[in-house]
This record gives sequence, C-alpha cells and structure tokens, in this order.
Amino acid sequence: MNDAVRDDSLRLAQPADAHSQEEWEAATAAVLRKSGRLTSDDADSLVWDKLTRTSLDGLRIAPLGLPDTSFADVARPARPGPWDIRSLVSGLSGMDAKAANEAALVDLDGGVSSLWVAADETTDLAVLLDKVLLDLAPIVLDAPIGAVKVAQGLLALIAERGTGLHAATNLGADPMGALLRDLPLAPDEAFAELVDLARLAEGIGVRAIVVDATAAHDIGASDVQELGWSIAVGVAYLRALTEAGFSPAVAAALIEFRYAATDEQFPTIAKLRAARQLWSRVLELSGCEGVEMRIHAVSSRPMLSKYDPYVNMLRGTVAAFAAGVGGADAVTVLPFDSANGVPDGFGRRIARNVSHLLIDESHVAAVADPAGGSFAVEKLTADMAAAGWEAFIELEDEWEHGHDFSPFRDRVAAVAAQREKAIARRKRPITGLTEFPNLAETLPERPADPLNERAVRYGASFEALRDTPATGKVFLATIGTVAQHTARATFATNLLAAGGIGVEVAGATSDTEELAGKYRSAGAPPVVCLAGSDKTYAAWGADAIEALREAGATHVIIAGKPDAVDAEVDDAASMGVDALAFLTATREKLS
Repeated sequence: MNDAVRDDSLRLAQPADAHSQEEWEAATAAVLRKSGRLTSDDADSLVWDKLTRTSLDGLRIAPLGLPDTSFADVARPARPGPWDIRSLVSGLSGMDAKAANEAALVDLDGGVSSLWVAADETTDLAVLLDKVLLDLAPIVLDAPIGAVKVAQGLLALIAERGTGLHAATNLGADPMGALLRDLPLAPDEAFAELVDLARLAEGIGVRAIVVDATAAHDIGASDVQELGWSIAVGVAYLRALTEAGFSPAVAAALIEFRYAATDEQFPTIAKLRAARQLWSRVLELSGCEGVEMRIHAVSSRPMLSKYDPYVNMLRGTVAAFAAGVGGADAVTVLPFDSANGVPDGFGRRIARNVSHLLIDESHVAAVADPAGGSFAVEKLTADMAAAGWEAFIELEDEWEHGHDFSPFRDRVAAVAAQREKAIARRKRPITGLTEFPNLAETLPERPADPLNERAVRYGASFEALRDTPATGKVFLATIGTVAQHTARATFATNLLAAGGIGVEVAGATSDTEELAGKYRSAGAPPVVCLAGSDKTYAAWGADAIEALREAGATHVIIAGKPDAVDAEVDDAASMGVDALAFLTATREKLS
C-alpha cells in the first residue's frame, strides 16, 4: 500500500477543515507575536525555529509533524493488546528474601504478570520465589555477578518442584552491561558463561540474555547513546553465540532488550520505535528476518528525585505511557519512593496500578501504534534511528580489536556534563528539587537499596546541598508593598531553598529605616537578598543597600540583574543563573 492510498484511507477531516502549512504558520505566528516571541517584521515561517527544541543528541524536535514518504514501517509497534506488567524484586546481598517474597506475591495478586528479579550468588531463590507459580509468571533474572550460579539455582528450584518455566522467562546474562557498570568481571570468562547460559536456556525453551541499555542510561547516556550501545552489545552477543555454533535466528530469539523510559514522552516513544528499526536491520543483515524483538522498558532511575518524591508518580506515569505507546512488550514502573531506599507496599501498589490505569481505564493498549500518523513521532524516530546507527557503527569500530569502553564513557560523560549544566541553570527543571522545593518536607524513611548505587540521579548535586541544610538563613530584604516585591521575592526564596537555604522575610516596607529595623530584629544575618520591582529599585534600592551594609550585611545579593539597582552588589540572582554555583557561594558566605 503506498503512502497516498494510506493517507486517503485515514483522512477524517472534511474538506472545509483541511488547512495548509502556511495557514498553520500564520495562526501560530499570531500567537507568538502576542507573547512577544515574534515581531511584526518576522516571517511567519520563523515559528518552526521558535517552537523547535534541540535534544542532548542535537536532534531537532519540531512542534508539528509533516508527511514524509521515507518513514520506515518496520519502526511501528505491533504488540497485540496489553503489555506485560513487570515488577522489580530484589534479593541482593543484605536484602531480606522473605520480605521480597511477600512483596512479589502481593504484586502478583495485584495484577503484575511477570517478575524482574535482582539477584546474586547469595540470593535464596527458594525463599524469594516461594509460592510463585513459575510456569505462569515469567521470571527475568538480573544477576550481573554469578549469572550462571543464579540461573542454576532457578533450575534447581523447578526441578525440586517438578514444574517448568514460563517461555518468557529469561536467565538474564549481560556481561557487557556488568562491565560498563564497573562490576568485577573477567570478559573472557563472562562471555563463556554467556554461551553456557544460552545452551541451558535453549534446552528448556526460555531466553538467556538481556541487553540492558539502562547500564548506559544510568551513568548519564543520552537516548542516541543508549540506542547505539544496545545495538552494539546485541551484535556482540549474536557474534559470540553464532561462533559457538548457534544459528543467527536461534541466537536472536534468546535475546531481550531493556531500555529506560523517561518523562520526556516523545523522545521515549521514538527511542523504542527506533530500536525496533535498528535491530530489524541487524537481523536482516544477519539473515534471520522475522525474529521479533522483545523490549522491556523500565522507568528511569536517574530521573527520580529523593526530595518531593511524590512528584515521581507523575514522572513514572508519563514514562509508562510513553513506553506503552512506543510498543514495549513489558513495562516496569519503579515505585515513587525508590530513590529513598527500598520501596514500601504503598509505593509498589501505585507503581503497578499505573499500568492498570493506562491499560484498563485509558485503553492505551487498545491500539498497537497510537502515535502512528502524527508524523512528528515518525520524524523523530527516523532521526533517532539514523543517529543511533551512527553511534552503533562508532562502537563497532572501537571494539574491532577488543571491548574498550573508555571512549564511550568519555562521550557519555560529556553528555552528562551538558545535562548537569542545564540542570544547574534550571533550564531542565526538576520539580521539588531545583524548582518549588519545600524545606519543611519530611522524607519517607526507607532501608538503603543497593540498586540505587547503579545510577547517578539527575540533580544529585542539588540533593547533596539539601542533605546538609545551610546553618544560617538569608535575610530577604523585600522593598515596597507586597504587590511590588512578591514576584522577585518568590523567585529568590525558591532559588535559595533549592540549595537548602532558608530565608527571613522582611515583608512590606516603605523606607530604608523600616527595612533596616526589620533586618536588625532578624539578628542581622551576614547575607542579604534585596527583592523588589524595577520601580522600587530605582526609587530607593541603592539607599536600602547602603542602610543594610551599615547595619551589618557583608554579602548583598540582588534578585534580578546586577545592574538592576544603582549600587554595588556582591552577587545577583536572575533567570539563567548557574544556580548550583550561586547556591554554593551563598552557603559559603553563611557559614
């Protein structure tokens, strides 16, 4: 079926409702002119530049998609019906296997359909999987160290029970992911174990390998880097298995992929679609077309915030929606309190119910590719696939004579630094941490979770500041009426709170004498932040600063640009400031 026929068959609008690109540009430009983002002299076509944002990979994400005949149908998800709701249970060293078992049974009773089991050589699988019907609930092992021993433990368990394993069970071998996570593993031995597990899995009719791209995501990789890593690792495993005597088709059928789903909805959808396109091309070149790619998507651990953790419910919901729409076969939503430690029962219930709400209430899974036909998603998918293939080829070249991860780590570190710079300047806001922080909140108390050590959370530097609140407070020298100072006072209060710094607010003031009196009543703290309107700054801002210095202020900050007042200031707080550097410097002055 060609594109023209497909367009005609899907066209729902009446002729009177059909509009051209130029009409859309004119209507959009009119809105942007009202907001001041375009002038009357600007061409309407500039709306594309104004509304297009650039990803960390340099990909342009347009506000609207346009038809294109080059979009690959192979990228379209084809999952029939609901996705597999998969929960994560941990039996790692130091974790209570009995408690993990209780959590798993509650999850299964609550509608979870498979278990992702983090394990190591100390894990007591008999306890952790007690009463779990292994022939009905697929088990996906995650044992970077001791993968063979853990898998053998699972097989011993089914032998003891006299039952089998569900066909979607996966023994979870991923030596390259373990090496990227800096786990103590010998590459040659690890690849030998990979082949052993593959033979074991083939003999009992289950999968053996998980290409866990979250190993790259968790250290800061971008979407394209995550894609490139996953395809390169998948190819490395295909080579290892075919060299050991497996046919390409059998080897490919033993592999499952795991990707991170973030709260960036459209990039996540496009990433999963692009992954299918790239792996389909690999299988085509390998002569094993027709083997389906199985994708497990898990909500991003780095995007979770330890502070104001309830916002993580929203992040997880967007991630799950994007994963489902992107065609993930299995979806794990990490509980909202995961960043605080081992999640409790409430966090786990909310996590699994996110998928239930999306599937059963919102009917997101009723259509295989609900984003199809938007063209914006198709364009982003195509761009991401092209960039992902280049990233894959780059890794292929680097790994031609051995698996040296150093260049890849360096590229990831550069992207992570770029992301952190944007977070530091609050251009990538994190609600509850860098924006709208609540210094009075009480965090949920949870036991430490070793799984958190796998990831570096976005905004970790801000969390470190909040972990040790400033010993003193900043005097917020609000000048003028409440209406005159509220905007900048609120901005300054939120900015300081993001660094664990509280404020003493002067309130409405009418002159320098009243302001200085309130400053002395507050104990004359060394750091002062002036907050008012441009009009009050011009009227008596300079006099206010002079009076505050005479009263004992040693470090004066202005809420706004440094030249907002005709007087010397020590620092300024305005939109776009390097908040991390500003907060660190302010805390030093308070100590």
